[in-house]
Amino acid sequence: MRSNFIAILVTCGSKREAEKIVNSLLKKRLIACANIIPRIESRFWWKGKIDKAKEILIILKAQQKNFKRIEKEIKHIHSYEVPEIIALPIVSGNKAYLDWLEAETC
Repeated sequence: MRSNFIAILVTCGSKREAEKIVNSLLKKRLIACANIIPRIESRFWWKGKIDKAKEILIILKAQQKNFKRIEKEIKHIHSYEVPEIIALPIVSGNKAYLDWLEAETC
């Protein structure tokens, strides 16, 4: 079963910022649900050196057609200069769950 759904990964610097992003996207019905995963440690290249940060990971479930609107909303709220916004295709899934995801988003 192929689907037109995506899971979007976003890292944030604080739980408050993660909640603000999630709540905004839910209110606009751009996502059906989100998981907020606290206390991850990220390591990355930034401005020519290896850096690290304690972050919050958000996993958003949405329709592919809404990605650009979701990305724009995240960038509007997010505090990072270059926020991580990565969409992964959901290639298959529980039909009832995917039907629900579609029904709950615009």
